[in-house]
Amino acid sequence: MAKPQSRRNFLRSAPLAAAAGFCLAESSLPSMAAAQSAAPVPFQLFSAAKLADAMKELQAKPGNNNLFDNPALPFTVVLTTETAKSAKEFEWHEGRDHIFQVLEGSTTYEVGGTPQGAHNTKPGEWLAPASQGATTLALNKGDMLLIPRGTPHKRSTATSVTFYLISTTGK
Repeated sequence: MAKPQSRRNFLRSAPLAAAAGFCLAESSLPSMAAAQSAAPVPFQLFSAAKLADAMKELQAKPGNNNLFDNPALPFTVVLTTETAKSAKEFEWHEGRDHIFQVLEGSTTYEVGGTPQGAHNTKPGEWLAPASQGATTLALNKGDMLLIPRGTPHKRSTATSVTFYLISTTGK
C-alpha cells in the first residue's frame, strides 16, 4: 500500500507536475506526431535525498544547479540559492514562462506593469529599468508564482532564498 503524500513532498513535486501539464497543454497534434518519431527522452527521477543534498550544497555555496536542461524537451528545471541579491532591471521573455517556488527563505518579486525604457538584449529577451504599475509580492517558503511570457519581473532577496525555477522554452 502506498504511503499518503506529505504536504512537504507535494509542495516539492507540484512545480514539476505543473510544468509538465503546462507543456502538454501547449503541444499540438502535428508536433506530437513528430515527437513520436524521434528517439524518446528517458525519464529522470529526482529522489528526495538527491534534492536535499543539492539544497545543502547550494546553501553552503549559493548559486544554480541545473537539475534538468534537455534541448529535446520544452522546459528546464533549476534549483537556486541566492543571498542578498537584487536585479537591477525588470526582465521579460517572448518565448519563456516561469514557475517559481520558494523552498526555504524569502524573496520579493515585482511583477507586471508597463516597462519604461525597454531595451532588447537578444532575440526574445528584454530589460527595462522600471515597470510602471508593477505589483510587489513577498514570497515565503511554500509560495509558488507563475510568470507568463511577456510579463515584466524583477527579484530582490534581502537575506537568503532557495527555490525551484521551471522555465518553459517552447513557443
